[in-house]
Formats: sequence, C-alpha cells, structure tokens
Amino acid sequence: MSRHEEDEDERYYVIEEKSGGGIGSFLLGAALGAGIALLLAPQSGEETRRDIKRKARQVSDAAKDAAGELQDTVVDRYSKAKATVGTKIDSARQAIDLKKHQASEAIRAGREAAAQAREELEARLAETKAAYQAGADVARTPSRRASANPPAPRDAESGDPHVG
Repeated sequence: MSRHEEDEDERYYVIEEKSGGGIGSFLLGAALGAGIALLLAPQSGEETRRDIKRKARQVSDAAKDAAGELQDTVVDRYSKAKATVGTKIDSARQAIDLKKHQASEAIRAGREAAAQAREELEARLAETKAAYQAGADVARTPSRRASANPPAPRDAESGDPHVG
C-alpha cells in the first residue's frame, strides 16, 4: 500500500481562524461551558437550576455591558468621524471663499488697469491727432509767412539781431 492510499482513508479537519472573533463568541462559549459544567456537576436538580439561572443572569449582564461598551465605542467613533468631516468641509468652504475673493480682486484690478491704459491711450491718440493737425496746418501756410516776414539778420559772434 502506498503512502498516498493511506492518507485517503484518514480524516482531515480544517480549522479556520477569523481575526476579530469578538466578545460575542467568547460570551457564547463561556455560557455554553458554564451550562455544561453545571449539568454535569453532582448537585440536586434544584441547585443546578438555581446555578444555571444565576450564571445566565451573569452572562446576560456581561452581554449587556459588552453591548453598551460597543454602542459607546460606535457612537464615539461616529461623533469623531462626523466632526472630522465637518471640519474638512468647513476648511474646503473657507478655501473656496478665499479663492473666490482673490479671483474677484484680480478681475477688479485687471479691469481698473485696462480702463487706465485705455484712458492713457486715448489721451496719447488725441495728442497725436492734435500734433498731426497742427503740423498739417503749418505745412499748408509756411509759404505766405516766409515771404511776408523774413527773419532778421543776426550778429555772428553774439547772435543778437542787427539793428540798422
């Protein structure tokens, strides 16, 4: 007989472990163990029933305490999570408000700068037009003025006009 054939006849037991079995499983096991121990104990029926009731009350009280602690833990965690989320939402709202304000200020400043640049450009344009017009006017009339009023002769050394 091969070793493989021998192994097929043996029974295998698989034990699965879960992390976090919890206090509920512990309490259930404790109650079952206590009940079996009381039933197998050499006592009278009435004493055994009394002990079972007492142990059941103890287990019930322990379960209520554990449930109360679990509820408190869940409520505390929920409150902390809610406060954290509320804080994060408030921070996000403040950041959004700040960015809105900064964008509004930048738009306002941009509009003011554009208006100022436009005013300066319009003023320069008006000055240029006036200068162009004045130059055009001068260009049209210099021939009459030049023949009517010739410039006075000047002294070469001092630059003063010659008199007589």
